[in-house]
Amino acid sequence: MMGTSLEKYILAVITMDPQKVSGGAPIFYAENEDEMQKTAFTLEKILDGMAHDVKNGTMIIVKHF
Repeated sequence: MMGTSLEKYILAVITMDPQKVSGGAPIFYAENEDEMQKTAFTLEKILDGMAHDVKNGTMIIVKHF
């Protein structure tokens, strides 16, 4: 029997370009790279997730199970 399980999901998005992201998870806007990094790593600790840089001025926080 094959079941469905949620193995990972996006908890938050941090971006410098609001035009590149929309809905689905909370979005945090940063004015520069340094602010984006600091916000991502703070959220990573608070949400018990992992930060991933998607290389387009956007980072995501993902929960892995």
